[in-house]
Amino acid sequence: MNKRETHSKYVWPDLVIMEFLTAVALTVILMVWALLVNAPLLEMASPGISENPSKAPWYFVGLQELLVYFDPWIAGVMIPIIIVLCLMMIPYLDNNPEGSGRYSFTIRKFAVLNFIFGFSMWWLLILAGYFFRGPNWQLYWPWESWEALKVTEESLWSLSTEAGVASLIIYFGLGMLLPYLYGKNFCKKLGAFRYMIVMISLLLMYAVPIKIFLRLVFNIKYVLVTPWFNV
Repeated sequence: MNKRETHSKYVWPDLVIMEFLTAVALTVILMVWALLVNAPLLEMASPGISENPSKAPWYFVGLQELLVYFDPWIAGVMIPIIIVLCLMMIPYLDNNPEGSGRYSFTIRKFAVLNFIFGFSMWWLLILAGYFFRGPNWQLYWPWESWEALKVTEESLWSLSTEAGVASLIIYFGLGMLLPYLYGKNFCKKLGAFRYMIVMISLLLMYAVPIKIFLRLVFNIKYVLVTPWFNV
């Protein structure tokens, strides 16, 4: 029996028992949490008073946070649709049989790291929106008081249309070209069509934190301003 077979684990009973124990542990944690901490319910809503900040349920706060950085139709419609479509395409794009039937990071580093990045980014958006947004949806650190109201940033600016188009062409052009030049085996395995879909999906995903970084550090509101949409 070789080394790989020696370290193999079966779904039953190894995996099923671990999943069962994990479910039991999480159930106990949630029950203890529910007994010790009151639900964050507010006072009865009044139609004459708008809550400030008014936050969505936690699972939608990530989308609400994206509204700071993108137009509403992009943050609330396009980005969720793109995420769902990309997740649906994964089984058709990733036909690499390595790692099937077993958990291993070393043989699927590229896929695992990119998935963890996207998954973690969504949770960071939820945490930022839920814990660090105060009145007028301004950023407040935990040690800052909400009584000191902050005004909306007045120093925001946008790139010119020419600079915005050039920036996007450079970003997507280099993003498509560099992996092709330095990872020809990667491109060869995927084929031209799947390579294009994978790279566009990854570039769109990484464009979100880049846009957030530009807004927070350089006060850039939009990279591209057009009469129809802003990015």
